[in-house]
Formats: sequence, structure tokens, C-alpha cells
Amino acid sequence: MGVLQEILATKRRELDAWPHSHLPQPPSLRHVQLCRSPGRRLSLISEIKLRSPSAGPLSRTLSIEQRAAAYEEAGASMLSVLVDSQYFDGDYSHLGRARSASSLPILCKEFIVDPRQLEAARAFGADAALLIVRCLTPELLRLLVRTATELGLTALVEVHELGEVQVALDSGAEVIGVNARNLDTLELKPELAREVLTALPDTVTRIHLSGVSRVEHVHELLAGPADAALIGEALMRQDDPRPLLTKLVAAAH
Repeated sequence: MGVLQEILATKRRELDAWPHSHLPQPPSLRHVQLCRSPGRRLSLISEIKLRSPSAGPLSRTLSIEQRAAAYEEAGASMLSVLVDSQYFDGDYSHLGRARSASSLPILCKEFIVDPRQLEAARAFGADAALLIVRCLTPELLRLLVRTATELGLTALVEVHELGEVQVALDSGAEVIGVNARNLDTLELKPELAREVLTALPDTVTRIHLSGVSRVEHVHELLAGPADAALIGEALMRQDDPRPLLTKLVAAAH
């Protein structure tokens, strides 16, 4: 069983005992704007995750609130917050904690296979939610994109291979992320990610996911079609992420 299939099996067991039957009142939504414009060359999404299957435990020197504030201070355009508990030590409450310390829009990063997870994401403070093509049937993906839209959430639909692009487009996705990491093997394939990003139409917002850690990576993305890039482990390895993120933001503009 690959890593992704193991995670999905765990997620389905969690849903059988779903704890969020009584959700908080959702806060007002924050506008998600990641497209390139004359004043914005490449938006950087900074991630909060405490652990990952590929990297193991990550820095916990800063609290969720402190890290969210540090990312905003250093120039991030958006926050990504991992809420999976089993593999990433996350929690839906981390969305609200990050939101309380920052004015940036927030992406709920979760392995979403059920509309209830979208409802929880919205209730706990997300403005956008990740939907992964290889986790879902085309029919379920379309349902979840529609549900996200009805809730006011921006659906960020993730693909990895060229064969998944049409599935994402057929779902109605307006924001598509290309993950350079194969979620089954955890192997990074930056060349494949560039190929898939280039294949996306310019009618959608295009986001590069995974593998960005250096100024050179940002310069490479600026030369391509990506509107934004998500930076996760490189920042989460830093007890103080501001120096690195400040450099990456400067390179992105």
C-alpha cells in the first residue's frame, strides 16, 4: 500500500467517527487573490505543518499563532494549514488559531473525501480548501468543488500528472495546483511539475506545490506560467522562518 492509500484508509476510518457534529459559526471570508498582475509577479503560500511523512517532525519553536504572524510579516500572500492529525499532527482548530494572528486568507490542507470536511474547514476559518484529484472519483470531485463553491470556499484542485489535468478542468476548478511530489512514493519530480503547469490553460490560476526552498527555485518559477507557489517544509524546518521567506518573497517580486 502506498503512502497516499494508507492515509486515505485512515481518513475513512476517522470519518466513521466524525467528531465535528456541532460546528462553530464560520467567520467572514477573506478574498483569495493569487493571479499574477502588474504589481504581483509570484504569490507565495506559506505552510504551517508540524510533521510530514516525508520529513518527519518539523519545528515547533513557534506556536501556530506566532508562525502565522511571522509568515505575514515576511510577505506571504496566503497561509496553508495542515489539519490532518494522524500523519501531520494537525487539527481543524489550527485554522482558527492561524486566522486569529494574521489577516491573510487561509487554505485548509486536508485529504478531503467527504463534504463534511469542507463544512468543518469553513466553520473553523478556512477561505480555501485543497481537493486532490487522485484521492477522488471524477464524480466526487465535481460534488466537492460544487460544495466548496456553495460554502464560499475557493477550491484548489491538485494534480500531479498530465492525465489528471482534464479531470480537474472538468470538475469546474478555477484554481489548479501541480504537486511536484508523488503522494504515493513521496518522490519529487520538478520536471514533471513544470510540464504539467505548462499544459494548464491560462484561464485558471496555476500553483506550484512542493519542492520550493531556494531563491533559484523562485526564479525558475517566474520564468514559467505559475501564478503562485506553496512553500512548506523549507519554512517549517526554520525556528524563525522570516529570514528565508523574506528572501524568497523578494525574489518573487
